Amino acid sequence: MPAPGIITAAQLSRRIGLPDAPILLDLRTPEDALDDPRILPASRRASHEDIADWASAFRGKEVVVVCQKGLKLSQGAAAFLRHEGAAAEALEGGLAGWREAGLPLVKAAALPARDARGRTLWVTRARPKVDRIACPWLIRRFVDPEAVFLFVAPAEVMGVAERFGATPFDVDGVFWSHRGPLCTFDVMTEEFGLSIPALDRLARIVRGADTARLDLAPESAGLLAASLGLSRMHKDDLAQLEAGLALYDSFFRWARDAHEETHNWPATAIPA
Repeated sequence: MPAPGIITAAQLSRRIGLPDAPILLDLRTPEDALDDPRILPASRRASHEDIADWASAFRGKEVVVVCQKGLKLSQGAAAFLRHEGAAAEALEGGLAGWREAGLPLVKAAALPARDARGRTLWVTRARPKVDRIACPWLIRRFVDPEAVFLFVAPAEVMGVAERFGATPFDVDGVFWSHRGPLCTFDVMTEEFGLSIPALDRLARIVRGADTARLDLAPESAGLLAASLGLSRMHKDDLAQLEAGLALYDSFFRWARDAHEETHNWPATAIPA
């Protein structure tokens, strides 16, 4: 059992990617971050030097603090956050221990610039179906929980990107889009460094549903049907996105924890 105020890498890895995952704060020094610029999935950078200015913003929230080795920096910051009313823990072993355990790290250099409030801003075509819901789910759960998504007319995507400093995705001729047989979700998992078994399994399903190759995975047809149904249920793209997040949460949990499970009827033999 870890000491009070400490969470192990194994414990935290089971929380990342879930809708109730804790907020992850990377408090490594600039020197340590330069040594390995990657970050834990969905984590954000902060500095212990001005913790008194921002700690109260996490009152009542669940937080995990990450430093290089999980020692004085993260444990001190977690204690400070608990003083301010947060449910804060330090990651045992820090980023170094997480890396040694072979757990995924996001390539920070792949992240777009953040706005004045620290959020990444993305823009794509309106009326999303598969990829344009799957990609925001991936970003919200594994890259930037506060990411903002703008859905606009197809002809206006690039203009909005330029005027608002947003990153375009899932449109022709941009970095974050289809490449050969791969859909945008595939590209994002690769570019962000998120190739883990559950996401690889989910990516195959998304690719099949998004590119009319339903033979790629038995579940692709079901994802496509659910996605098209959601698009008919919601006129507002943001409402559809919120509903779609729950859909992908369930597919992710299946891909991670239940992909080998079956369900048959009757559950038990009926006595003669």
